[in-house]
Parts: sequence; structure tokens; C-alpha cells
Amino acid sequence: MLRLEEIEALARTVVDCGYHLHREIGPGLLESVYQAMMIASIRERGLQVASEVSVPIRYKGVVIDNAFKADLIIENKLLIELKSTERTSSVHAKQVLTYLRLLQMPLGLLMNFGQSTFKDGLQRIVNDHR
Repeated sequence: MLRLEEIEALARTVVDCGYHLHREIGPGLLESVYQAMMIASIRERGLQVASEVSVPIRYKGVVIDNAFKADLIIENKLLIELKSTERTSSVHAKQVLTYLRLLQMPLGLLMNFGQSTFKDGLQRIVNDHR
């Protein structure tokens, strides 16, 4: 069973990495640039990070092995979805929630590096997280 304190600590660390990246590099680059930099920053903090993780969908006996790819999964406990757009759409948060449900994970972060401030581009998405 995942401890809430552990997940929250991971989230704080990842948010700090994203904040510093946004502050030092700024908005408007390609998502792939932010992804590579986030991976390096998170690993520098001593955390395990997997990128572009294929996640299957199972429905009524049908399995789609590569239904989607999670941008980042930290310590197999926290999902990070990265964007670099002028603004996020409500569909982006729904996408993260669906990923969380399929992965049976309690918390995800939607980070949009396209916003003028990091705070404006950050969303916590909760899946039965108490």
C-alpha cells in the first residue's frame, strides 16, 4: 500500500524540479526539451524516473498494449504529464485522470511549461487520493 506522505514528498520534489527548470530556461520550448531536462533533474535528486511508458488498456477481453504512453512515472508511484502549450485544455486533465485510473495510481501532475509562470501551468490531478 502506498503511503500518502511518500507520494506527497515525491510530488514536492518533482514540482521543485519543474519550478527551477521553468525559472531558469523559461516557457515556449518543445515538450521533448522539457521532458529531457525533467528526467535529468529528477534523477539528479536520486529518484527513479521512467519515460514514455507504454500502458495497456483492458476492456471486455480486448487488450491494447500500447494504448498510451505516460510521459514520466516517478518511482512507480507518481505520474507526470508534460505539455508546452499556450494554455491547457480541460481534456488534458481528463487525460491524466484516465491514465491514473488505468495505472491505479492516486496522484498525477499536469505540468504545462508553455505558461508564463510555472504556477499557472501546474495542476494536481487526484484519483481517489485522500
